[in-house]
Amino acid sequence: MAADPRGGDHRPAFHGWRIVAVFAVTQTVGYGCLYYAFAVLLHPIAADLHTSATAVTGAITAALLASAAAAVPVGRWLDRHGGRALMTTGTVAGAGLLVACSQVHAVWQLYAVFVGLGVAMAMALYEPATAVIVSWFDPARRAKALLAMIVVAGFASTIFMPLTGQLEHRHGWRTTLLVLAAVYAAVAVPLHGLVIRRPPTGPVAAPSATRAQRRTLVRVAVRDGRFWCLAVAFVAHGAAMSAMTVHLVGFLVHEGHPATFAATVAGLLGVLSVTGRLVLTAAQRRFRLHRVVALVFTVQAAAALSLPIAGATRLGAVIAVTGFGIGFGVSSLAIPGLLADRYGTTAYASIAGALATPVTLAKAGAPLAAAALYTTTGSYTPVLLTIGTSSIVAVVGILTRATSAPPHASDVRDIAGATAAHSTDLTAPSTGGRQHRPSGQRADTEP
Repeated sequence: MAADPRGGDHRPAFHGWRIVAVFAVTQTVGYGCLYYAFAVLLHPIAADLHTSATAVTGAITAALLASAAAAVPVGRWLDRHGGRALMTTGTVAGAGLLVACSQVHAVWQLYAVFVGLGVAMAMALYEPATAVIVSWFDPARRAKALLAMIVVAGFASTIFMPLTGQLEHRHGWRTTLLVLAAVYAAVAVPLHGLVIRRPPTGPVAAPSATRAQRRTLVRVAVRDGRFWCLAVAFVAHGAAMSAMTVHLVGFLVHEGHPATFAATVAGLLGVLSVTGRLVLTAAQRRFRLHRVVALVFTVQAAAALSLPIAGATRLGAVIAVTGFGIGFGVSSLAIPGLLADRYGTTAYASIAGALATPVTLAKAGAPLAAAALYTTTGSYTPVLLTIGTSSIVAVVGILTRATSAPPHASDVRDIAGATAAHSTDLTAPSTGGRQHRPSGQRADTEP
């Protein structure tokens, strides 16, 4: 089930790259305002509301759960209508909810606002932006387009965490949220509303792709064993990433390192995520994508398993964190590449949404599970060993059935008539990068 037919001369590439440039800006600002800012404001909010940091952390978890619940309907909307209205609405809602958050005076109000923020993030942040880019670019240019957006957005924490800290120090957390809301609305709302468009050809605009056909494509994908192997891989990897993000500083401090050193080393993860994405993009030009991803996950597993010993020294801690961090942002490029290459782009957003739901749930629950494990054992060693084991599970999931034949048109039982005649979305790329074409299919189309 490969991508829709698209000729390079028929797609106005300039506007596609304009959308990429817009997303590079809006995703940076969006993640900075809607996500990373709250890591800085967590304790000021808890103090002002006379509650614990754990309670505020629970609100952030509620946002992630709401985002997971919204992933599937958001994906369906994107496949049917494109991203312009959805992402613009999500941006407006996100800015408004930041304003609402600045006015909360009770914990229940905070949770209500954060549930809304979770839905807004599902509508305006990475997943819908990825789906829009996938619809605009063919496989030869898709990885570069995604990389261009992700590399810039990878610096969101680097920019907005210090900025949020300065604003909070000078004006307090409530005014800080008002400033962030104004910045987000002023930057992202007009850019999303004016620049995002449906591609003139391709899955979003394809008149032959009906709602029933897209539902069938999703059913075929979720019945494919390879889909569930990928789900296991990225759920395990997402859980490992989330747990390490939250508990790395605590582990290093527990090992006797100064808090400033621990925070600095943990800050390497953001920079290394960009490095890992660049390495992945360069390596996949010569090697199969799943093999490169499996190698990166293996390095992460080794780094996590060695950290209980290596983390005792500064040099060992830096080396181990570097090894783990190199794969920190790999999934953001691997998921679109693996899904679009195997299942095509007509129902990409719906299929990606089906995968995003369990991955997001894992990211939300893993830090809490890791904290419970630490509390029970009194040591970070079991936590790190579990993170390393999860990375090994991710390796197994990536490699399992990686060379199996993708679903073919003959496997789709519910599509008849026009769909059988227009089977461009139901043919499979071969494992060698070239694509199988059914008899009679034109050679100048992408199956």
